[in-house]
Amino acid sequence: MSEHTMLLIAGIGVLALLCQTLAWWLRLPAILFLLLAGMAAGPLLHWIDPAALFGDLLFPFVSLAVAVILFEGSLTLRFEEIRGTENVVRRMVTVGVLVTWGVTAVAAHTVVGFSWPMAFLFGAIMVVTGPTVIVPMLRTVRPKADIANILRWEGILIDPIGALLAVLVFEFIISGSGGTAIGNTLFVFGKTVATGLALGAAGGYFLGVILRRRLLPEYLHNIATLAILLGLYAISNLLAEESGLLTVTVMGIWLANMKNVPVDEILDFKETLSLLLISVLFILLAARIEFSQFEQLGWSAIWVFLVMQFVARPLKVLISTWGSTLDWRARALLAWIAPRGIVAAAVSALFALRLEQHGSAQAALLVPLTFLVIIGTVVLQSATARPLARLLGVAEPEPRGYLIVGVNQVARAIAQGLKEAGLRVLLIGTNWNNIRAARMDNLETFYGNPVSEYADRHLDLVGIGGLLALSSRDEINALAALRYRPEFGPAHIFGLAPYASGAKSGAEGKHTVGRFSRTLFSTDMDYTRLSALIAGGAVIRRTPLTEKFGYTALHEQYGGNFLPLFALDARENIHLFTTDDEVKPSAGWTIFSLAQPDATAQEKSADGDSEKRPQGIE
Repeated sequence: MSEHTMLLIAGIGVLALLCQTLAWWLRLPAILFLLLAGMAAGPLLHWIDPAALFGDLLFPFVSLAVAVILFEGSLTLRFEEIRGTENVVRRMVTVGVLVTWGVTAVAAHTVVGFSWPMAFLFGAIMVVTGPTVIVPMLRTVRPKADIANILRWEGILIDPIGALLAVLVFEFIISGSGGTAIGNTLFVFGKTVATGLALGAAGGYFLGVILRRRLLPEYLHNIATLAILLGLYAISNLLAEESGLLTVTVMGIWLANMKNVPVDEILDFKETLSLLLISVLFILLAARIEFSQFEQLGWSAIWVFLVMQFVARPLKVLISTWGSTLDWRARALLAWIAPRGIVAAAVSALFALRLEQHGSAQAALLVPLTFLVIIGTVVLQSATARPLARLLGVAEPEPRGYLIVGVNQVARAIAQGLKEAGLRVLLIGTNWNNIRAARMDNLETFYGNPVSEYADRHLDLVGIGGLLALSSRDEINALAALRYRPEFGPAHIFGLAPYASGAKSGAEGKHTVGRFSRTLFSTDMDYTRLSALIAGGAVIRRTPLTEKFGYTALHEQYGGNFLPLFALDARENIHLFTTDDEVKPSAGWTIFSLAQPDATAQEKSADGDSEKRPQGIE
């Protein structure tokens, strides 16, 4: 039995990986595939039964996982990011919550036939969106920064608000009616808010002091943060029911905005952990669905979902963005994206169980109606949000461009070639004469040190997906590669070979700067050699390959005066020539190469026909 349980748990992890990989290949939100996989493995094929697999540990595991996910999301909430839109965020989580709550409750009462108390409980649960669904969706949709920040702040802040609202309605239901019920509800509200704010602020401050003063070794920062986070969450819930979500949210926001606190490595660790937890949670909760429960609701449940999607959400956004600087396109995308996720599923399951214990006849319908809304919003919005963002013109371009460190003649020449290929290039450096020369060539530049705090705050990386370290100083290249490694990933950090690296080894090699990037072109093609080639008149040439004139023929044509830099394949994907990745160009590709001006003879095809050489990019 233990081997079977171990196999199932491992299988959930493998299934989560497959869903994430498929989503990456197809460029669709992973939530869509995670939900489908969970439903297939659970109620359809009966491979996974979460209740039998985890028993009484299922809901504690879900609760703690949600706490970690919410804390990770709140760590990204910096007040400076929402300057100009803070009023919109404030309205979304206050007045907007009331709008969603009221419209949803009316729909549940009118269409499904819920009693008013049950309808208001369902409406309270449905106000949440949450980082479990918003953050992965934003990663795929890639809306503009102001829209993404509003959705991210709303999704993270609204989780504890929705949970608190659901607790208040539940307390009112079980307390009966009249003054006693109202008084008890207000007491619970005050106790929950006070506990969450106090523990969250205290936890964030003391953890920040520990990190800032380095009272723990660096290798314990991640585990200490996780242990304190889970401990405060459990204590908060013990003191005031469902206050833990507010505690971890306040704690994360406090840390994110506390000065001189090193949270980058903690955030990297939490992002990886959150990705795993989100994937596993969606599979587990989707596997708990029973199709028979949907039959009890009938088609009326579909109308509740439609009212929430096409009435409640647009009305909330309309009221929340009234008088703001957002244009109608941004508001339209905000009105479309509001998926429900793990918090809604977990809270509905918890309160349904408690209401059944109090003899509520409609409690059994709470969970299937919640899951129908979750499935409906996730499937519809996952499939349509990215195309809608593109149609409205509020989506960021694909991150195909490059940040180029260095504005010297080598960097400018390569930047011109990449720009000609249709990519965004941004050159950054501190030599004003080089900056001016690049701007005269109509190249986008940033005047400043690439590893400065100023660059961290002001560098616009929209459409940028990689780094080319082309500075004449190896130390700057190495520092930039380390600085932007978390931003772009190791596979997208490229640099020239260190100065005379091919000649240095053994004792002499101890003075060579370490490699933190993938080596471009060849191990002996450092900045000095490239600069000499360009100074000698070499230019970047663009050559399309055909069936008659292939890559081998191009090599033969140029001979030794040929250095391939990068290539565009038939689908307009960029391929840089590096020492660790063999590029195999074929017909339909376009090769950008550095060639001497004397290698200008006509390119001859295999059957002897001649073709005119394309003009180079000076």
